[in-house]
Amino acid sequence: MSKETIEEHLKKQGLTRRDFLKLSGMLAVAAGFKFDVPEATAGGAVARRARGYSADRRVLKAMETRPRVPVIWLEFSDCAGCTEAISRSNSPTLGNLVLNTLTIEYHETLSAAAGFQAEQAKQDAMAKYAGQYILVVEGAIPVAEGGIHCTIGGRTALDILKEAAAGAAAIIATGNCAAYGGLPRAKPNPTDAKGVWELVTDKPVVNIPGCPAIPEATTGTIAHFVLFGALPELDALGRPKPFYGVTVHDRCLRRPFYEAGKFAGSYDDEGARKGWCLYKLGCKGPTTYNACASIKWDSGLSFPIQSGHPCLGCSEPNFWDGGGFYQGQSAPLERPEVTAVAAAAAVGAAAGVGTALINRSNKKAHGGEK
Repeated sequence: MSKETIEEHLKKQGLTRRDFLKLSGMLAVAAGFKFDVPEATAGGAVARRARGYSADRRVLKAMETRPRVPVIWLEFSDCAGCTEAISRSNSPTLGNLVLNTLTIEYHETLSAAAGFQAEQAKQDAMAKYAGQYILVVEGAIPVAEGGIHCTIGGRTALDILKEAAAGAAAIIATGNCAAYGGLPRAKPNPTDAKGVWELVTDKPVVNIPGCPAIPEATTGTIAHFVLFGALPELDALGRPKPFYGVTVHDRCLRRPFYEAGKFAGSYDDEGARKGWCLYKLGCKGPTTYNACASIKWDSGLSFPIQSGHPCLGCSEPNFWDGGGFYQGQSAPLERPEVTAVAAAAAVGAAAGVGTALINRSNKKAHGGEK
């Protein structure tokens, strides 16, 4: 692995020490640190600041001392939507920070090399960084008929996955297909497509479900491992709690209409035009755990419910066959603790501010700002 630390690499990109410290603080939130609400007393506020300072120092020390981490990114039965989501994000600060902090050793879609050269690069990376690289998997893995329904270079997806997983330090399944089988698993599932964690059972697998997955959820999870050498806290479905700790319903801007009993009955009635709750149109927000309503998409511009479309529950297992598309209704669940809400919501804000910091530093480096 490269001896160059994260801080050293960012300095070469033109980031000043001051901006590096600011990014460290934002990354503490993005990595899932929880900051307690201060008590009414001055002592309580002082205690909160101390805990926050400690979190900032942990991130700062990690960025100053930890080397860049290699990544191998595999694609199987998928549409490359999760890759598209990350590469086309308009709030790329966290993504840029992670991607500039990593060495992408293999990625079929983004690599300049192809064919034998690309496959050889992957083999070399797995040998050189055995036990050190992050394995990101996108797409489901078909296992029917010996796995012949998805082959790369004459080898099945299952074979390739098993080989790469054996030497990985961490495994991240991004998108519903890689996490739970997604669309390829929908009935009648002729290829017997499965999620990564059904096939890799000897080490932890982090699921970042969604169709596609929210980019910041993927990069935030990678950032956590890069900085601390450990995965974030996961829920029962293998999802990182900072991003999947509460339901879409809990943070939805239409929630007040739900509480008031005001629901759209069709997509063109008065309620729909007034922005009323979409629960009666089959919205799965009350039973879907994801950060869509806080991080949103396109620099926090919007998300499906805000745009007038019910939540389909794409971060849940079997959402294609579970009445996700305009069929059935979900029921509200008990509200989980809201400490995860602030962490997830802050990621979007951190991304926007961080972009400005990096752009400003680049301008200074080229004499564009005094």
